[in-house]
Formats: sequence, structure tokens, C-alpha cells
Amino acid sequence: MNDVASQAAEGFERRFNPLSLDAVNFLLADVRGALGPYLNVFLVTPQHWTQSEVGWITTVGGLIGIAVQTPIGAAIDETRAKRGAVILALVVLAMGAIVIFALPTFWPVAIANSLISVVGDVYGPAVAALTLGLSARKQLARRMGRNSAFDHAGNVAIALLAGAVGYVFSQRAVFLLVPVFAAAASLAVLSIPAKSIDYNKARDLSEKREGEGSPAGAAGYGVLFKSRPLVIFGLCMMLFHFANAPLLPLVGQKLAAAFPKEATAMMSACIIAAQIVMLPIALLVGRTADTWGANPCFWPASPSCPCGPCSTPSPTTASG
Repeated sequence: MNDVASQAAEGFERRFNPLSLDAVNFLLADVRGALGPYLNVFLVTPQHWTQSEVGWITTVGGLIGIAVQTPIGAAIDETRAKRGAVILALVVLAMGAIVIFALPTFWPVAIANSLISVVGDVYGPAVAALTLGLSARKQLARRMGRNSAFDHAGNVAIALLAGAVGYVFSQRAVFLLVPVFAAAASLAVLSIPAKSIDYNKARDLSEKREGEGSPAGAAGYGVLFKSRPLVIFGLCMMLFHFANAPLLPLVGQKLAAAFPKEATAMMSACIIAAQIVMLPIALLVGRTADTWGANPCFWPASPSCPCGPCSTPSPTTASG
């Protein structure tokens, strides 16, 4: 009887409700979305910062975020405390937003924005690792599409709420939304049972490579350069972000200068328009990626991979 009870308890601890991961994606979009473009609007209008001062703040924060992105991703891959990493990042994010609200002067905002940029690198790899550790390989494409859909839906929700708060109260009040949603996101993360996460599968250690009898080891940094498709994909993403990333903050500054009272609402409208388009696309891609041709060459193929054997050399053996 004791064995039966212990097995039942273990089964309960390992039980995972997909709605928990949905809530994590939705709420993490909320806490991220209240910063960035809204910070530019806030600093330009009620604080009367020059555009060059705002540019320095955002540039320094962006460069710091880029510099620590790879080591943070490696640390997330290595640690088993993936839920704790997300919660710690949320605490720092909430504190940074409170500093910006309370002390909107150059150095406090510069330091807070830099810390926010650093912890912002945690969410992507942590959520991806949690998804890998909670999902079967054959469900991964659909689950990633669902993650993205809830992320876009969260952006729409926070844009609506931030626009209303900024218009009714003040642009400064928008930053008080961040601690609230950070607390809600922390609860959503904790609602995922730690024992339901397969930490080996989250690092791709539980899959056996074709022709081998033992689980494969974790891929090293060499995989970033030895896989030609991965290099091309990375370069494409870099060029896309060079072209796309500055647009919304710059639009926000222009709107803030021309329409100070309505700037937050207008910024929210810009965000909502983009997210409404991306939400159905995320669902479509998640549902059709495997049948339309998801590229399996970003990970070593295995007999259990739903995409079948990969005709291109795997990242661990490709010579470039």
C-alpha cells in the first residue's frame, strides 16, 4: 500500500497542466512589453530627455544584453534550476521598473535598463528549455507555435492595458504594471511541478543518435559554426533585427514629440497591430511545421524524430 501511495504521489508531482506553460508565455510577454518602447515615450515626453540621451540609454543596454546573451543561454542549459532562474529574472525586472518609476534620472535609469537587458536574456532560453523538458518530440512544433501564440496574445493584452493606464493616469504609471505581472508570472512558473520537467530531455540528452546505443552528450559551442544551415539562419536573424528592432522605439519617440498626451495609446496601437498579425501566423506554423517541412537539421536526427532521418550531416559532424 505504501508503494502504491508513493507511486500515486510521484505521478501527481510529475503531472503537468499545459495551461501553466500557456500562462508563463502570456505573462512573460506582459512584463517584457511594459518596457522598451514605453520607456522611450516616457523619457521623451514628461521627463523631457533629448533623443540623444535616450539613444545612449537604449544603446548601452542593448549592447550589454547582446554581450551576455550567449553565456546566459549556456547557464540556462546547464542548470536544473530553470524555474528559479526565471523567477530571479522577474524579481530583477520588477525592481528595475520600480527604479525607473521612482528615479527617472540618467544614471538610475541607465543602470536599471542595463540590468533589465541582462535578465531579459533569461526568458527565451529558459522557456525553450522548459518546453523541451515538458513536451514530447512529436509535439514540439505544435507546442512552440502555441507558446508563440500566447506570447503575442500577452503583448496585445499589455498594450491595451498600458495604453489605457498611460492615457487615464500617466505614462509613468505604466511601469507599476511590471511588478504586478512579474508576481503573476512567478506564480505561473511555480505552477509547473519541478518533477514534471525532464532535465535531460531539456538539454537533448535523452535522445539516442542514430547508430549509437547510448544517449548523446550535450552539444558544444562548435555546433554554432559547424552547421551551415544554423550559421545561415543566425546571419538572417541578425540582419532582420538590425533592420527591424530600432523601428518601434524610433516611432515611439516621433509620436511622443508630436502627440505627447496620446503617445502611449498610439504606441499601444502600433504594438497591437503587429501582434494581431503574428498571433494566427504562430498558430499556423505550429500546426503545419512538421507536414510542410520543419528543418530537422538544427538538431541531430534520431530514430524517434518525427521528421525522419536527416539527409544533411548533423551539427556535430558537419564540416561546414
